This record gives sequence, structure tokens and C-alpha cells, in this order.
Amino acid sequence: MPALDFRSDTVTLPTPAMRAAMMEAPLGDDVFGDDPTVIALQDSLAARLGFAAALFCPTGTQSNLCALMAHCGRGDEYLVGQDAHTYKYEGGGAAVLGSIQPQPLENAPDGSLPLDKIAAAIKPDDPHFARTRLLALENTIGGKVLPPDSVQAALALARHHGLATHLDGARFFNAAVASAPTPASLPATERRLLENFDSVSICLSKALGAPAGSVLLGSTDLIRRALRIRKMLGGGLRQSGILAAAGLHALQHHVLRLADDHHHASLLAQLLRAIPGLTVDGPHTNMVFVSLPPDQAAPLAAFLKQRHILIAPSPRLRLVTHLGLDAPAIQETAAAFAAFFAPSSARAPSPSTLA
Repeated sequence: MPALDFRSDTVTLPTPAMRAAMMEAPLGDDVFGDDPTVIALQDSLAARLGFAAALFCPTGTQSNLCALMAHCGRGDEYLVGQDAHTYKYEGGGAAVLGSIQPQPLENAPDGSLPLDKIAAAIKPDDPHFARTRLLALENTIGGKVLPPDSVQAALALARHHGLATHLDGARFFNAAVASAPTPASLPATERRLLENFDSVSICLSKALGAPAGSVLLGSTDLIRRALRIRKMLGGGLRQSGILAAAGLHALQHHVLRLADDHHHASLLAQLLRAIPGLTVDGPHTNMVFVSLPPDQAAPLAAFLKQRHILIAPSPRLRLVTHLGLDAPAIQETAAAFAAFFAPSSARAPSPSTLA
């Protein structure tokens, strides 16, 4: 039986309909710019979200790095949250490959960057300092939807100081679905959440379920620069329409269903809170966090694995819902947590010990 995998929404597998779309996609050579499915993906997403141009990249890390390097030159600096993916989880690529200095700022509890911290970090025009060129935000961050007013205030401050702005939108559609009052209002909500950004990276995998791919959106000039950078980074793929087709299918069929993931995360948080001794944070869109004593993280992971449930062990355990998990899976997982944290004499035997 397949495992119930809560390690990340990156573990999602293409649905049969998505696999069919990939197999049927018309293909060309994207390095020559003539793969029709890649062109369709880029054009449709740019039009949907209100940008002039778009560039398909194999990964979100590469899409973000293309953006940072297109906005900044050697010796420039970008302002970024201490917990942001571009700073913390992308191998230091901006510094290593772009010679761009990150200036990390402490995120507020809601995930935003306080305006006073942004203002204080902007360097004067002085040869002693790196040149501050860019403000990078992330939405969602840790599953949290950034407060729209704080985002617009940060963007206005950046514009006042002549900074460009970039959004790591790896889970942007989770933010949009969570923010839209009704499904019918989703298109307007998507545009509103991206208003005044110079560029955004949209991930097509994770909860959208495509096997790979991200799209960088921005001005025509920015995307032209990013195309050259993508080539240098090894991101020039040939018949990449087979991947772009998965992204097109995801955008057409998997965005509104993100509300199911949010509902499942809410159910999971509710059930886990009922277990004595557990401290639960969330739900934050499709994420739930559970605080554990450090010595319990690895035993819990082993206990759950015997029951075909996968987690990434950590004292601050992150559980992520996605299209591979349904309500019965949530209930089964919560029951397994309850069994682990029950008194030892009350624990159910693992499946491997049953006759």
C-alpha cells in the first residue's frame, strides 16, 4: 500500500489525467524558443497574473536565482527574510553564483518583514557598502499568507528607495485560494496579491501536483535577461513541453482544489490538538506544525513509518497536506499520533507484529 506522506507537498505524483496531458503535448525545442506547449504555458500564466512576459524554468530554485541575478549585479545586495527560501534553503546560490549579498531580516510572527527593519537595512550610496537593489518576499511563508496591507506597504517603501521587488511564490496559489472570498473571486484575488511586484516565481509542483517546473514572470526586459541567465545555469531544456503540459494541466484543474488541502490541514490540527501533551501550531494553509521533545522526534517517525505514514522528524514537526491525502488519511494519521502518545501499556501493536 502507498504510504501516507506528510513530509512535503513536493511528494505529489502526477494524476492519470496529467500524465495523459504530458503524453499528448505538442513539442518543439525550447532553446530555439519553438516548443508550443512551453509558449502556451508562459503566455497563459503571464496573461492570467498580469505580467508582460514569462520564462519556464526546471525548478523554483533556478527561477528565483534567475530573478535575483536579473535584478542585481555583482556586489549588489538584496533584502530578504531570515526564514525565506531564497536565503535559507537554496544553497546560497545568490552569493555563490550571482555574487549578490543577501541581507537577511528577522521575519515578524505573521511572516512579514517589518517596515522599520527594511528601512534600516537599506544602505546609503557609499562605497563602503554593497548597493541595495532588491526586496524579496515570500508568500506563503511557512504556510502563512502574508497580510496584504503589510506587503503593499513594504513594496511602497522599496519603490520610494528605488528598489526592485521580487516574490517567491512557490505556494502563491495556496495564498490566493485562502484569500479569495469565493471561487469566482479567485482571478481578481490573484492579481491583487501580485500588484506592484516587479517579478514573481510561480512553482507548478508542490500542491499543484506537476512533477517539476516553475515560471518566472516579469517585464519583457527582465525576462530577456533571465533567459540568458537560465542558459548559464544549465536550465535550457529541449522538449520541455512535456513538463510544461503538466503545469498547464495543474493550473487548469488543480488550483481550486487547494481548498481541500487547507480543509484537511484544519482537520488534522483539530484532531492533533485533542491529544494530551501535543502543542499544535496552525493550520497555516496546507501546513500544521507540532512541537515535540527532541528525543521523541525520531521514535515518532519510526513508529509512524511502521504504519506506512511518513514524516520528516524534527522537534518542530511540519506536516503538509496535498492532493495525495484525503480525509480518511488524515483521520488514520491522527489515530497513529494518539497511539504513540498514549501510555506505553495502551499502545496498539505495530502492523509488523500482528499475526
